[in-house]
Parts: sequence; C-alpha cells; structure tokens
Amino acid sequence: MSSNTPRQPVSDLRFFLTVPHSCSYLPGKEATTLFLDPKESPGQSVYDALTLLGFRRSGQHLYRPHCDGCNACISVRIPVADFAPNRTQRRLIRRNADLEVNVFPAQFSSEHYDLYARYICTRHHDGDMFPPSHEQYRTFLSLDQPWARLMEFRLHGELVAVSAFDELQHGLSAIYTFFAPGSHFDNRSLGTQAVLTLVQRAANLGLPHVYLGYWIEECRKMSYKRAFRPLERLDGRQWRRMIGSC
Repeated sequence: MSSNTPRQPVSDLRFFLTVPHSCSYLPGKEATTLFLDPKESPGQSVYDALTLLGFRRSGQHLYRPHCDGCNACISVRIPVADFAPNRTQRRLIRRNADLEVNVFPAQFSSEHYDLYARYICTRHHDGDMFPPSHEQYRTFLSLDQPWARLMEFRLHGELVAVSAFDELQHGLSAIYTFFAPGSHFDNRSLGTQAVLTLVQRAANLGLPHVYLGYWIEECRKMSYKRAFRPLERLDGRQWRRMIGSC
C-alpha cells in the first residue's frame, strides 16, 4: 500500500490521558488510557508509526494502555514469514475449507450488525459492550478509510463470522471478530480461523506481520493468542520473540 498523505512526525501530535477507570480485563484493577487527540487527522504513516509503538484503533480513536504501576497489557504480533500452523490449526483450516471469504470496506451492513448483536447478547451480555446498538456498532467498526476492512465468512450463503481489520504498511491489524453463537459452530473455532485467514492474507500481500492487539497473561479470554507461534511482544520500543514461542 502507498499513501499520498505527507509524512507527519509523531512528536508533533497531541495525546491525552483518560481518568482512571475500572479495568475491563483484571478485576479490582484501575486502568488509564493514552489516546491521540480526536481532533487530529493522522495519515497512513502516523497510524503505521503508532502501531509499531503499541497503539490500537477503536473506531476513529488510536489508543494504548498507560496504567500507573501496571504493565500487564502487552502488544503482540505474528511474524508471518516464520509462522507455521500447528496440528490443531491445520485440522481447523481443513474443517473450514468450505467457508466463503469476502473482504469489503468497513461500512455499515444491517446483516453484519444483526450477527454482531446476537454475538454480544449471547457471549458478552455481562460486558462493557452490552447492550448492543446501531450507534455503538457504527462508532466501533464502521470507518470510511481506505485501510479499514471487514472480512466476512459464509457457510452455504449464511453469514457466520465477520472480522474487522486494518491494512497497514507493515502488516494487518486485527481489530475485532464476532461470529454466530451456537454449539453447532463450536468445532469450527471461527475466531481462530479469522486469525489464520488474516495470516494467509498478509502473506499473499507480502506484509510481514499480523497484529493481535494486547495479550494479558492473567486474562483467560486472551490465552488463545499464545497458540500462534512464533509470537513477538513489544518490549519498550523493541519487538522481541516471546520466550517459549518458537
């Protein structure tokens, strides 16, 4: 990908800190978030640079954790050239070979929203994203930018999963995946399949990394990320191979 936007130094940008709030991942902890001034309109090069520094995107906002006395949130990414699916992942790829995959701009779709609402109500009814709404969905996952994408998975025409991701200069950034609830889809592990598909797409595009966001060792919901090996973590400003991730 290329960008005609003039390169803007990260040092010229303005950032803000939120007030401390309850951590969504670790009970009893408080969290603080560093985010880019919403009035800024960063070009592709700024987004690329901030991603290398551990920033993530949620809707139009770029952010990263900045918690006093806590470094539990660790940015992780898959080095595409070194990744090889393990036995379980190879079986999953074969099992899901009948899925149709399509990629679209990150625009609102009522069909996508209906699946999202079912997913949130079934799997995250006790979380911050409940109850779902059209406005919440649009704010979170709809974005009119050339690098924002939605990847949908269909089984015999039925929509079963959607993965939001961004195409960066140095990789794909996984934003959020939601899928059809119900035990009849459990053996397809659609969340894992979405990551595997992103890795293959990155390889096809010649992009070196797939960014998986943050990993927290104590958070069971994030344990699936350790199954993708090798895995790199951001240590200060350096990306290093995680121990036991070879």
